[in-house]
Amino acid sequence: MNTDIFNFSPGTKTTGELDVPGIDWKLPYTAVSGCRPGKTVLVTAGIHNAEYVGIRAAMRLAQSLSPDEITGQVVILPLVNRSGFEHRTMSAVYEDGKNLNRLFPGDPDGTASDRLSWFISQTLFPGADYYVDLHCGDGFEKLSEYVYCQGAAEPEVCADSERMAAATDMPYTVRSTIGSGGAFNHAGKMGVPAVLIERGSQGLWTEEEAQKSEEDVRRILKTLGILQGKAPEPRPHTILTHAHYIDAGQSGCWYPERHPGDIVEKGELLGTLRDYFGSVLETHEAQARAVILFQACSLSTPEGTPLIAYAEWENRERK
Repeated sequence: MNTDIFNFSPGTKTTGELDVPGIDWKLPYTAVSGCRPGKTVLVTAGIHNAEYVGIRAAMRLAQSLSPDEITGQVVILPLVNRSGFEHRTMSAVYEDGKNLNRLFPGDPDGTASDRLSWFISQTLFPGADYYVDLHCGDGFEKLSEYVYCQGAAEPEVCADSERMAAATDMPYTVRSTIGSGGAFNHAGKMGVPAVLIERGSQGLWTEEEAQKSEEDVRRILKTLGILQGKAPEPRPHTILTHAHYIDAGQSGCWYPERHPGDIVEKGELLGTLRDYFGSVLETHEAQARAVILFQACSLSTPEGTPLIAYAEWENRERK
């Protein structure tokens, strides 16, 4: 496996573009190698190309980190789905219309999305000791701020993932029980502790939001001993689990009843999907007392796309 990107000279900061086999465009990166040897942290953003808060946060981090404050190295890819970004698609890779974060570990003989996910899983993950993936709400999504930690990997990987999540300034940590499909999930399967940060909504971004996500990554780096400075005290997150992800069973118009961050009770109406004449196609109710993580904010809802997601309490808080 080619992991040359992780073998830069100590005390250097390098920028460049990575070639991905079978793809016409390249991945921009910044590698910050400290003067002291240590662990390697991989940071990505733009896996969903219209999630601009994460992208801008990764750009800020790449510009602000310097080798003299790093032990080990930090490799930052701020724009994984570059073609989607440059063609201004929503969530999808431009060449094939696929959602990159559903395809890991990928396929070297597949379409552009398959090959890109294969490259990341086979070239980047093997050289990483830890992984941070930056996201936010896409153009059709409104969400509450939260962070995912891994819950479907080996116990020691999950423990490190939760420790990373505890460093972020988020009200909720959602323990993911999914072990495949997404980059963050597949990294755990490969033994790489990871978190996925969600902040921002509706394909919008502000410097304030980007700064908050950048600061979250910096807190994680301090917690891991990568970045100089006192490690932050773990934040008192509420742990959520048993996440419910509801997709539209057919195309229609989505009418949500609540908002991201709202607490809903079992049996409470979350929203209805209706046809163009107002007739109800689908009704969705909460299956348990839970917090709404995100929901579609577009009236248009194509078949198979997300309507709403919510997660239940684990009945304990991190102290």
